[in-house]
Amino acid sequence: MTATEPDYLTTRELADLLRIKERKVYDLAASGDVPCVRVVGKLLFPRGEVAAWIAASRSGPTAPTARVPLILAGSHDPLLEWALRESGSGIAAFFDGSLDGVERLSRGEAVACAMHVHEGEGAWNTDTARRAVGDRPTVLIEFARRQRGLVVAAGNPQAVTGLRDIAGLRVVRRQRSAASQRLFETLAGEAGIDVAALAGPASPALTEDEAALQVQEDKAHVAFGLAAMAARYRLGFVPLLEERFDILVWRRDYFEAPFQTFMRFLSGKPFADRAGELMGYDISGLGRVHFNSDAG
Repeated sequence: MTATEPDYLTTRELADLLRIKERKVYDLAASGDVPCVRVVGKLLFPRGEVAAWIAASRSGPTAPTARVPLILAGSHDPLLEWALRESGSGIAAFFDGSLDGVERLSRGEAVACAMHVHEGEGAWNTDTARRAVGDRPTVLIEFARRQRGLVVAAGNPQAVTGLRDIAGLRVVRRQRSAASQRLFETLAGEAGIDVAALAGPASPALTEDEAALQVQEDKAHVAFGLAAMAARYRLGFVPLLEERFDILVWRRDYFEAPFQTFMRFLSGKPFADRAGELMGYDISGLGRVHFNSDAG
C-alpha cells in the first residue's frame, strides 16, 4: 500500500483485487463476510481491513518466528500512554489509530495493538481482531471502558447537545486509520449530518490530546473525543456513548517479561488511582478476555 492509494476500495476495485465478479462482492458485503461501510448508500471497503481479512485466510504456518518489535501500536489513550511510561516495562508506543495498529500487529511489527473498533450494537473489536489474525496465537483483553462524546469549548457557547447541532460548526478531523473517525462518520451520518461538508482545521488530530487542544485553541468548535481530555483541558463535554478499549497481543509475548511487568502494574493501586483521577474511565473489566485464538 502506498501513500497515494485511497483508504477505501469501491466494489469494482475489490472485485478486481479478488478476481471475482462485482455481484459476488455485493453478496460478501450483505452476508457480513468482508469488512465494509455504507456511506450515502454506497459500499466502501477499508483497504487496511481488507488486507488483514485476506491475510487471515492464508494457509500454512503464519505465526511470527522472529522476535516481534517491543512496540504497542494502535489507538492513543492518555491512561494507557501514562501506564506504559510508568510501568517500566520497556514497551514503546506507536499511536496512529486502531486500524493502523491491527494491521501492524498482523504483519508482526508490534507485540500488541490498542483498539476501539465499533462493530455494531454493543460489539467492539472482536470481529476485527479475528479477521486480522485468524487462528494465529493472540489474545484480546479489555483495558478500560471510556466515555466518548463531543468535546466543546468551556461553557458550551455553541449550545451543542448532540450530533445534530454540529452542522455549520468547525469540527476536528482524525486520521483515516483512527477508529474514532470512522465511528464519528457513521454516527454523524445517522444524525443526518453531511460529514464532507463540515469545516474544520486542515490537519487531522493524531491523538486524543491534539483533538482536545484544537478546541481549546479555538481552531475548532467540536471534537469527537474523550471525557478525560475535556476534563484535562477544562473544556465542556456532551456524552454520547461508552466504548470498550482493548489490547490485542501475541500470546507468546503476553507471557514474556515486558508484558507481564506491564500487566502487574495495571493490577496495582497507582494505576487504579490514576484511572480514578481521570474522568470517564471504568476499569472494572480490566484483563477480561474477549477473544482467544484457537492456535496453540
